[in-house]
Amino acid sequence: MPLGQSISTRLETQLAVLRVILDRASPGAMTQRPPSGKWSAHENLAHLARVHEVFLERIKRILAEERPHFRRYRAEEDPEWPKWPAMSTDEVLRHLKALRDELITLVKNLSPDQLSRIGVHSVFGEMTIPEWIEFFLLHEAHHLYVAMTRVRGTAVGDIRA
Repeated sequence: MPLGQSISTRLETQLAVLRVILDRASPGAMTQRPPSGKWSAHENLAHLARVHEVFLERIKRILAEERPHFRRYRAEEDPEWPKWPAMSTDEVLRHLKALRDELITLVKNLSPDQLSRIGVHSVFGEMTIPEWIEFFLLHEAHHLYVAMTRVRGTAVGDIRA
């Protein structure tokens, strides 16, 4: 199973939207939570950086183990999570870039046999590595969208596309 051009392109370019999100952020907008109390733009980006670490660990397990099982990731159950939102946004972005570079390098060097390896998600079931990456990219896109709504001062539920 090949990785596919769409996945490769999004993996390499999806985070470019950070320029749009960050360039429009007013002072304080990155850390301001909406009235709902949900995560700020900064916390969403910190979550993405932490999820990169978790995802890299999962891909490495899929490569090393036969059909490993994974529970759904929840930040509130992750003992490593609190250190991520405690970082500055610049620190989070540095980690995010480095982790993304590591992920791209790992994935681009996988053979077709490695790409076809299976990991089992507690909700989505058996997935090949390209399917895991699709899942990862969709999750990431959601948090980038939420971060954009936060810096623009709009609650996600108030947006009419």
